[in-house]
Amino acid sequence: PTNALQSGKVLTLEELIDIGQRNHPATRVAWQQARQAAEAVGMVEGTYLPIITANVIGGYQDLVTPVTGLNGDTDYIRTNSQGVVPNIALQWLLFDFGERQAWRDAAQRTAYAANVNFNGTHQALIYNISRSYFNYGAAQQDLAIARRALQNSLELQEAADGRYASGLGTTIETAQAKQLVAQSKFRLVAAEDGLSSAYQDLMGSIGVSPRSKLRIASSAGRRLPRARSLPTEKVIEQALARRPDVLASYAALQASEANVEAADAAFRPKVYLGAVAAANNGRIQTGTFQNTTSGVVVGMSIPIYDGRIRERRRNQAEAAKAAAAATHELTINTARSEIVVAANTLQSALSSYEAARELNIAADTTYEAAFEAFRNGLGTLTDVSTAKAGLLDSELAQVDAHAASLVAASTLAFALGNMTSRTAPAKATN
Repeated sequence: PTNALQSGKVLTLEELIDIGQRNHPATRVAWQQARQAAEAVGMVEGTYLPIITANVIGGYQDLVTPVTGLNGDTDYIRTNSQGVVPNIALQWLLFDFGERQAWRDAAQRTAYAANVNFNGTHQALIYNISRSYFNYGAAQQDLAIARRALQNSLELQEAADGRYASGLGTTIETAQAKQLVAQSKFRLVAAEDGLSSAYQDLMGSIGVSPRSKLRIASSAGRRLPRARSLPTEKVIEQALARRPDVLASYAALQASEANVEAADAAFRPKVYLGAVAAANNGRIQTGTFQNTTSGVVVGMSIPIYDGRIRERRRNQAEAAKAAAAATHELTINTARSEIVVAANTLQSALSSYEAARELNIAADTTYEAAFEAFRNGLGTLTDVSTAKAGLLDSELAQVDAHAASLVAASTLAFALGNMTSRTAPAKATN
């Protein structure tokens, strides 16, 4: 990424996406969250294995015992002892009637959701970079149009000054021509500010420093997708089956169901195995001693009362399950709506582009005719000014419609879960 940022080459959309995926903090956050979820699965699986601990217990004891003699006097016998008892203990939960399996299922579903969200983060990053790139391309074209408009205004002012010098023009025409030049300069400043803002938005979507100086390829000649009919129910169902947010919400629902099963299993008994091996090394006043101890026990614990903690934990799990089910349903409904809206938006944008293209052709013809007539003394500056304003509006409308169509195609690809597909975004409606 560093080489690409410092190479000075003109970067395409694909190269910008690659830089963004390598640099943006969002991808690293999602990756670390996926790793955390994977580690949680390993922690649950570790509960199936025994726990072995090494312990060392050491101590000192001073015992004073009163003893009454035959004459009634009381004597005191002091006994000192000290020792060290090292031991190795084993604890192994043999059966818990499904509790650990339920926790394992929940952890695995959560890990799957984290992996899906990681993919979704990349898709969202690709979409945001694409949207910012197309908007930046529109800002580039707006600036180019503003510069051409200023050049046309200067030519118009030159023609007005020539007409006035030859006695054919008026001071009103020259004043109007100067006004058009001033308006064009104002539009140029606004276009330059718009380009700067679009550039900063693009740098932010990539995740690089706003002070980076990158050369960005133009999107002006990028092919637009063909207008197609609205996605069928089959296409929508296929999209729902691969959208990361839908998959993640379904995995969260399954994890919540497993959590309920684990809460139920907490009411059942548990069978465990315990073992210990210890050596006792000590010393008393009369000498030293050594002995060893070992044993194995198998036991069963049955929960009876715990202050309703397990019951409340189960109620909590049930509530989480209901919330996850509602969230999954909401995610599906939102996804369906997004797909339909994105398809409608793309159709509207493509229709707007065709209308703006035809308008631009007509406005260009009108302006050329009005300017030529004015130059030859057959037209007025008002006619030229009106034609010029119409041409500028049509050019900006065509640029905006082109960018809007590209953004709409990306939005539809994102809504269909196709942002990582080779066919996106141009064939996102397939």
